[in-house]
Amino acid sequence: MDTWPDWDAAVSWSRLDGPFAVGTTGELKPKGGPKVRFTIETLEPESEFTDVSLMPGARLRIRHLVGVDDDGLTRVDVEVSLDGPLAWLWRRLLGRGIATSTPEGLAQLVVLAEADTAAGR
Repeated sequence: MDTWPDWDAAVSWSRLDGPFAVGTTGELKPKGGPKVRFTIETLEPESEFTDVSLMPGARLRIRHLVGVDDDGLTRVDVEVSLDGPLAWLWRRLLGRGIATSTPEGLAQLVVLAEADTAAGR
C-alpha cells in the first residue's frame, strides 16, 4: 500500500495505519482529488485483497486479484464496484478517471512485482 504511488501515477501518496491485514484502515491522496480513507475488507495473502472506501451516499469497493497466467506471466486484475443511493453520482465523478488510470498503473505494478520476484524478494 505504501508503494502505491511508485506504480500508479494517479496517486500522490498512500499509507496504512497498521499491518496489511483485514480491518486495517488507511488513506490515499489521488492527484487532483481529496484524501480518501479506506479499510481492508478481505485479504488472501499473495492472491487478493479488497479495500472499501465510504463516501457520502456510496461505498467504493476495489478488489485486487494477483495470479499467474498459463504462460507463467504475472496477472493483476481489479474489480471496482460502487453501491449506495449516490453511486450514480460518484460513477460520473470518478468512473472515467478510474477506467483511464487503472490499466496503466496495473501494468507498472506487474513490472515491479516481476522485478522483485526475479531479485528473490
